[in-house]
Amino acid sequence: MFRLIEFNLDRGSGVSTYLQLVHQVKQALRLGTLRPGDQLPTAREVVESLAINPNTVLKAYRELEREGLVEGRPGMGTFVRQGIAGATLAEHTRLRRGLEAWVHDAFAAGLDQEDLRALFTVVLAGAAKEGVA
Repeated sequence: MFRLIEFNLDRGSGVSTYLQLVHQVKQALRLGTLRPGDQLPTAREVVESLAINPNTVLKAYRELEREGLVEGRPGMGTFVRQGIAGATLAEHTRLRRGLEAWVHDAFAAGLDQEDLRALFTVVLAGAAKEGVA
């Protein structure tokens, strides 16, 4: 069956598995990959694809439900209730292209991934301090 979201785990990230699932759903909502009415994979499908404990999937889905983003429908599955307000998909696309160009420029200037992460983190923190973010 075709799914709108395929979960992936970074077991070395230090982020708990259930939170990785929650973050991936939220990212898909922000990017418009998931929309209201879309069905999330069943807990069984996620368990089989990622080899994780079913309770971990249920915990992630409960958290999303608590936040009002999804709803469980007995015997049917878990469905997206609402999206996350933000920029339009066209705006995301435009911004992503600009960020991709910036990343290419940074690599060309000799920076590596860790340098980019550090630079981005500093700029993001500065924007938050200024009340922009």
